[in-house]
Amino acid sequence: MSAASLFGQSLAFPPRVGADGRMAWSAGEANIHDSIAIILKTDRGERVMLPGFGAGLSKFLFEPNTAATHARIAQAIETALKRWEPRIALTGVNVGPDPDDATAAIAHISWKLVATGADQQTSLVLPLGRG
Repeated sequence: MSAASLFGQSLAFPPRVGADGRMAWSAGEANIHDSIAIILKTDRGERVMLPGFGAGLSKFLFEPNTAATHARIAQAIETALKRWEPRIALTGVNVGPDPDDATAAIAHISWKLVATGADQQTSLVLPLGRG
């Protein structure tokens, strides 16, 4: 069974033209990573036909960089990924201050691929207000 048939495929994110002059595609595990990025970077209401799609993380832009804000961000990430990405099983979402930037937080997200059980992870830097 190929990675594309196991995990799916779609246009790459961000959309781009490949070396052959056609739109680039992502397949396999890369497709899941692209899907997660799309979910996390989309605000609710941004998609007309799916108004509930996305994590809505931009609403935290001017929130203080505190533990309470970090907990709300982690909850938003968890809720969105559990609803919109059935190919993964979340194993952890940890959000904390960025040690290099007092106006940012870092979200560390880990999951298992449902089809194979392989461990995966990604991180996302989120701009916030001062803590």
